Amino acid sequence: MRYTLLISFVLLGALLTNAQTAVSRLADINWLAGCWERNDKSKSLLISEQWMAPVGGLMIGMGRTVKSGKATGWEYMRIEQRADGIYFVSKPKENAEETAFKLIRSTKNEVVFENKDHDFPQRVIYKLQGTKMTGRIEGNNSGEFMYFDFPMNKVKCG
Repeated sequence: MRYTLLISFVLLGALLTNAQTAVSRLADINWLAGCWERNDKSKSLLISEQWMAPVGGLMIGMGRTVKSGKATGWEYMRIEQRADGIYFVSKPKENAEETAFKLIRSTKNEVVFENKDHDFPQRVIYKLQGTKMTGRIEGNNSGEFMYFDFPMNKVKCG
């Protein structure tokens, strides 16, 4: 009986520790705020994202891709607190409409947003590793699993 009780307390402690590191409000994603950049000079490619700190239940972000000195893509983004959860909302240059992805899984250094009904991607993931952050899009594309990673470094804004 004592061992069963001890094991129960250990399991409960592990669950509570995991729950404390999970994202439950926008302030928990504050690590995303700031400027991020991937500068691949060998490919003449610059990918950058800038995120405002969470205030008022909203983070606003924007992204830009520059190839050989010419802007080839852009994206308006936001992460917002809604009554039923936290959402990543995206509107890239190519889309006429916004697409919302709901937060489905998180730790203190990673967030995973998902929209199973979207063509591609179905998941948007941000993962922090020190001063580096990797953005990832993944999902099914015409029956085939695909993903694209966007590793970036934190840079000074402006």
